Amino acid sequence: MFDINWLDLIIIILASYRLTHLIVFDEITSFIRSPFVSISYNEDASGQMIQNIEIKGSGLRYWIGLLLSCYWCVGIWSSTALVLLYLFCPLTFPILLILAVAGAAAFIESKTTF
Repeated sequence: MFDINWLDLIIIILASYRLTHLIVFDEITSFIRSPFVSISYNEDASGQMIQNIEIKGSGLRYWIGLLLSCYWCVGIWSSTALVLLYLFCPLTFPILLILAVAGAAAFIESKTTF
């Protein structure tokens, strides 16, 4: 079986977290999502903003929209891609490391309150 040490596993986990968040939530990648999903926000009776996701099209376009609107689904595919890169293309490790550092920073930032 493949031999992955603990440090590399943690790097892959954090990189997967960051890549998934980048694809599903970040504004910089909205151009990827926009052909497949439309996102709007409405205020409910208590004043909280509620996100509404409308999946566009049918067939393959609809399926990709479903995928892009699901954090768990994108996470599986992101994780698969990063593990395959780690195992079969070691030159991409610096990219994994950058994503991992960004993922750790994002996690720490989300837990820090000012």
